[in-house]
Amino acid sequence: MELFYKLYDEHEKVKVRFIGFTTEDTRYDFGIIYTNMFFGKPLVVCMQTGRSTLLDPKDIEDIEHLQNVFRIQDQQQALDLAEFFKSALPEMPFVTEYD
Repeated sequence: MELFYKLYDEHEKVKVRFIGFTTEDTRYDFGIIYTNMFFGKPLVVCMQTGRSTLLDPKDIEDIEHLQNVFRIQDQQQALDLAEFFKSALPEMPFVTEYD
């Protein structure tokens, strides 16, 4: 009897960007993984905390989502982070994995 029913097992060469920057108050270190998985959304990983999320341009506009995902208390810091992501992440059309 099998314990697991495999849903997918993909191997893919991906582009990864590591970027560190500072604002007036905070230092950030992120890894951004560009992949064909996850509906075309880049996987963004905070290298300091290990927190990660998939982000597209609509997600970046949701400041509360950024605050929640990356555990940012200060709204201005989240706005700064959103501004960074607007310039760092490509604008991609939404792609479904099931087409």
